[in-house]
Amino acid sequence: MRNAAMVLGLIGGIIGIIVGLVGYGYAEVSTRHAEIGEIFGVLENPGFIRTASFLAPLLAIAGGAMAKMRALWGGVLMLVGGVLFYAAFGFNAGTMFPIGFVLLGGILAIAAGKPDEPKAHF
Repeated sequence: MRNAAMVLGLIGGIIGIIVGLVGYGYAEVSTRHAEIGEIFGVLENPGFIRTASFLAPLLAIAGGAMAKMRALWGGVLMLVGGVLFYAAFGFNAGTMFPIGFVLLGGILAIAAGKPDEPKAHF
C-alpha cells in the first residue's frame, strides 16, 4: 500500500503542477489586466489561489515521496494537498485526477500499517 500511495502522490502532484500553473497564471493575469477578469470572471481571493497553486502540488509530491518511509506524515501531507486543491479550484474536469490521486494516496498511506516488503530477520 505504501508503494501505491507513493505513486499516486507523485502522479497527482505532477498533474497538479499543471493545474497550479494555470491557476496562478490566471490569478496574475486577472489581477494585472482588469478587462480579462471582466470577460472570464474575477477571482474572489487571488492570494489564496496563488498560495494553493504553489503549496498543493508541493505537499502532494512531498507526501508521495515520504509515503514509503514515513507513511503517516506522507499521508497527512497528501490529504492536506488534496483539500487545498479542492478548496482553491473545486472539483471539475481539470482537477478530478489530481484530487482523486492525492486523496486516495493519502488514505492508502495512512491505512498502511505494515511495510509492503517483508523484513529479513537474520
